[in-house]
Amino acid sequence: MAGGRGERLRQLTAHRAKPATPFGGKYRIIDFTLSNCVNSGIRQILVLTQYKAHSLIQHVQRGWGYLRGELGEFVQLVPAQQKLGDMWYRGTADAVYQNLDIIDEYNPELVLILAGDHVYKMDYGPMIAFHVEHGADITVGMIQVPVSQAHEFGVATVDAEQRVLRFTEKPANPEPMPGRPDVALASMGIYVIGRDFLKEVLARDAGDLRSAHDFGRNIIPGAIGDQRVFAYPFQNIATEAQAYWRDVGTVDAFYEANMELVFVSPELNLYDASWPIWTYQEQVPCAKFVLDEEGRRGYAVNSMVAGGCIVSGAVVRESLLFVNVSVDERSEVYRSVLLPDVAVGRGCRIARAVIDEGCVIPDGTVIGEDRAADAARFHVTPAGIVLVTPDMLVGAVTGAPRPAPRGQPA
Repeated sequence: MAGGRGERLRQLTAHRAKPATPFGGKYRIIDFTLSNCVNSGIRQILVLTQYKAHSLIQHVQRGWGYLRGELGEFVQLVPAQQKLGDMWYRGTADAVYQNLDIIDEYNPELVLILAGDHVYKMDYGPMIAFHVEHGADITVGMIQVPVSQAHEFGVATVDAEQRVLRFTEKPANPEPMPGRPDVALASMGIYVIGRDFLKEVLARDAGDLRSAHDFGRNIIPGAIGDQRVFAYPFQNIATEAQAYWRDVGTVDAFYEANMELVFVSPELNLYDASWPIWTYQEQVPCAKFVLDEEGRRGYAVNSMVAGGCIVSGAVVRESLLFVNVSVDERSEVYRSVLLPDVAVGRGCRIARAVIDEGCVIPDGTVIGEDRAADAARFHVTPAGIVLVTPDMLVGAVTGAPRPAPRGQPA
């Protein structure tokens, strides 16, 4: 499911769906869910879209068209089509309900329902096996989160066999795990459901005028008691340690998850050849660092720099530069995330910022040093991270000179 508005990401999703948001230097968020499917041997995939879907559709068409249709493999885009009347998708459950006819075409025994807007690596095979072994009607993927954050998730209480006893979507007062008052069991938005049961429960929900038509608010709580609903703990099978999973649903969470990747040994290992993250890759040259003079030396330290980048007489520290970013001479970038096609002019200072795709930062711009000045021009998060988008720059720097072309020293 890739149709959510992603409003908590503020202006980052003003022109794109959350799953299409760039992440990790060269990927889009949806690449992680799709890669998990392919790496798990699941190669019949429907991607349900709705809001601001153009860049998402374009990315999936370009990067995920390599599966072989003649072998029954596909990643198929399914836009909202108002199949059942003058209404778009009314919720996550309704999105699946309106496309049951497409699911029926492939006659599956089980349906794996996934959110396309989280960052994690997961083999879905063990979860599906868990579902079958427990004779479950619904299995919900679960992670442990701090109680202070649990109000943003669906929260479950389970028994010793992992059967769900209670489930509340985004509770005001989350119930902690027994014996662990600081931790709650939260839904990942991942469900395994038998097709026949799925059709039955969604048809009943569709006729309920009081329903929000949502898996977390209606389908899961409604099945507890009468049906066998189980929680599958997302953890390392060998060590039983909590596995990496991030809901990058706010600007602060998005920033932190990207910044974690520049650590020496990040928890999310993008260099794991046994579990590659697939994506569409634009054909660009290697990253380049030029000029070697005092005060005009181009280099990056403790950073990730994607292909097509040019750091010309500038310094990049503890930052992540996406594809085709240029940083011109005597500029400094510190602990920042620069999305694709950003051009930073001469003599700029940027710290603790997220610079959106396509931004052109004029010469001499300072970002991240004066919170009041930043708030007057851009969006500043509760944690003090500055979000800069092209639309904001139009009002903030009208008449400012455009940086010189990438890699052209004065």
